Amino acid sequence: MAATTFFIPAVNLMGAGCLEEAIKSIQSLGFKHALIVTDAVLNKIGVAAHVSGLLDKAGVNSVIFDGAKPNPTVGNVEAGLAVLKANQCDFVISLGGGSPHDCAKGIALCATNGGAIADYEGVDRSTKPQLPLVAINTTAGTASEMTRFCIITDEVRHVKMAIVDRNTTPILSVNDPALMVGMPAGLTAATGMDALTHAVEAYVSTAATPITDACALQAIELISGFLRRAVKQGDDMEAREQMAYAQFLAGMAFNNASLGFVHAMAHQLGGFYDLPHGVCNAVLLPHVQAFNAETSAPRLARVGKALGVNVDGLTAEAGAQAAIAAIRQLAADVGIPAGLTALNVKVEDIPVLATNALKDACGLTNPRRATQADIEAIFQTAM
Repeated sequence: MAATTFFIPAVNLMGAGCLEEAIKSIQSLGFKHALIVTDAVLNKIGVAAHVSGLLDKAGVNSVIFDGAKPNPTVGNVEAGLAVLKANQCDFVISLGGGSPHDCAKGIALCATNGGAIADYEGVDRSTKPQLPLVAINTTAGTASEMTRFCIITDEVRHVKMAIVDRNTTPILSVNDPALMVGMPAGLTAATGMDALTHAVEAYVSTAATPITDACALQAIELISGFLRRAVKQGDDMEAREQMAYAQFLAGMAFNNASLGFVHAMAHQLGGFYDLPHGVCNAVLLPHVQAFNAETSAPRLARVGKALGVNVDGLTAEAGAQAAIAAIRQLAADVGIPAGLTALNVKVEDIPVLATNALKDACGLTNPRRATQADIEAIFQTAM
């Protein structure tokens, strides 16, 4: 096996009430002026003001930028960077789910490296650490609060740029389930299925290691056990906390083993149609794994076992099919649409979607190689 590197933020706070601990950590680090990057909804309902108030009590000034769109764009990054510079902020706080985290990473990376965020598309293109980033999570899914992945939509090309860079890793991640109880059922389902996709893709990845395997399988078990509960009863604190652990474990897995064609394809749907990332992943996941089953049946059978399927006595191929069926059932149980047609994806767009998917860095570690025709066929079956 080739030498591997394991990336994770230096400090990670987990569990109910850990937001207050995070404020103490920020105070001890000596930062003076935060740019809080969030979205309009979290700002409107007062979550950003709550964090700003806690910072103020700790003697840390802050300014709120709520311009992170659900699929953050180059324009969002540039607008946030202008606010950061105008207020001479010395660190960044991302508050929310994957969208604010990704937007904040783009801002923090450009703040120190200069240039435009598009300059850093690809793997490890930056030369300097980003401005220090503290990532406070409010969803259980993307794990962007602890990864080196930053996904930004180029609104001119209508593609999602995958920026995979060790310098985008936050210095501190915060997962307080008390901040997650207000998530609506649809968002809980989409982000939970996003976490499942991270875990499954990392487990079958060509870059998987014993460390990422352990993280991925534990994440799958937790998601299987608690996602339905979190969707059905938003204030179920045990379910929220276990889903917070699950998405973090899945993040540890894919942050180091990377992903596959589910993400490579979902990024195109998000960039082209401005669709929710977690829903795209959830719809595509069983179809891509059906394609992967030809090379990864034993691993997919183990995924099935983690999902609670009794695979004893089954062949690897049968176990893989049982795992795919279990993924479909979980998605259906939490209200994920059955196909891409329900998301208004158009058949005539499939060739360009497939072409762009094959250029996405996430596809490099998919366990089975694919041609243009293969990717088009997967899109077709997912309709």
